[in-house]
Amino acid sequence: METQRFGRHRKIMPFEPEAAGSVEALREASRQKAASLNQHVLGYGAQAEAEWQAAGIAAPDLATMRKYRLDRIRAELKRRGYAGALLYDPVNIRYATDSTNMQLWVAHNPTRHCFVAAEGPVVLFDYFSCEHLSDHSGVVDEVRPSVSWMYLYSGELTPLKVRRWAAGIADLVAQHGGGNRRIAVDHINPEGAEELARLGVSIGNGEAVMERARLIKSRDEILAMRRSIVACEAAMGEMERALEPGISENELWAELHRGNIARGGEWIETRLLSSGPRTNPWFQECSSRVIEAGDLVAFDTDLIGPYGFCADLSRTWLCGDGKPSNEQRDLFRIAADQIAHNTELMRPGISFRELVERAAVPPGDCFPTRYGVLYHGVGLADEYPTLPHASDWTEDTPDGVLEAGMVLCVESYIGRLGGREGVKIEEQILITETGNQQLSSYPLDERLLG
Repeated sequence: METQRFGRHRKIMPFEPEAAGSVEALREASRQKAASLNQHVLGYGAQAEAEWQAAGIAAPDLATMRKYRLDRIRAELKRRGYAGALLYDPVNIRYATDSTNMQLWVAHNPTRHCFVAAEGPVVLFDYFSCEHLSDHSGVVDEVRPSVSWMYLYSGELTPLKVRRWAAGIADLVAQHGGGNRRIAVDHINPEGAEELARLGVSIGNGEAVMERARLIKSRDEILAMRRSIVACEAAMGEMERALEPGISENELWAELHRGNIARGGEWIETRLLSSGPRTNPWFQECSSRVIEAGDLVAFDTDLIGPYGFCADLSRTWLCGDGKPSNEQRDLFRIAADQIAHNTELMRPGISFRELVERAAVPPGDCFPTRYGVLYHGVGLADEYPTLPHASDWTEDTPDGVLEAGMVLCVESYIGRLGGREGVKIEEQILITETGNQQLSSYPLDERLLG
């Protein structure tokens, strides 16, 4: 028998297929090995675990959390009369399956999707040879290869691939819909919607289903969110210790990324860090600017941390060992007072409209540069609801009521119109049965509060 050759070099085969078993047996063994080494199985590491233990935050029961989420989705599907949900948003897939795969890449390359039947299985359509990535979850019933009809893969033959994709979805609906052929879809291109319609499957707003499902957090979700915030704030501490005159904004921002990844976090959604004159107006992305002594440095974490939970906090620091100016202190005090007042208002039963009408707002010379919202929901990412200033409320702004189990961020940006600098502060708040509890705890800069 001729010796197998690999490339230009003769190599010894690592095993004999006949002795190891069939190809299918080898595939299964490979899958089991990969599944046992999945990041979600290995956990978040000694550093993160030690910090969580020091903070006194127990581990969430992930099996219970996953079942809670799936129950929330199915209850919302039934309430709205859908046979199932077809999900492409990686955050929604994470909520439904607690599995991940190249989260940012699949956010703009639709190669991974999930079907959740209202009465039936959860079927995950994953990227090639990625079956092992959801074996830990306990809620995924079947993994199938994804049929991706993005142009990258299908080119001018997209219509052919769309037909193959839609046939698979329609078959699932026929098998598990009980005669109901309405499904909720979060993201879909026109070709897909048209082909599903041709096959008799009608689609509705999957974003609405998922945002309502994600709205109320369970006890285990709150534990996971607390852990994500602890990890974020530990990285913020490393970031603050690195803040010295001469460091660039990009170098400082990289400290937050490093600390998040080191603790098993996943990504950061924005680049909102600025210094000195770049802090006014807000929404400058971090740059190569070198931070100088006496500068204000303001940032918004927008961080997706451990367990996939968002830690969305903002702080403003003074660079260097000097004293802040009176103007810097004034801006900071206005922002801190606005946050304190608006947090105090947050309680179950208050309507969105009443909340914003009673909220403190920036003074007249700072109002034109105000932050776009006063409050917004947060969970695996920024979530519903988003509550604008009362003056920005329009007839198409949805009203609602705060409920226990919701988590919202309260926002403030204070900078005078035409001024040199500005201050950003943001806290993450849990609505409880009797009021609220602040989940974020990173201290404000005492020098600016003085």
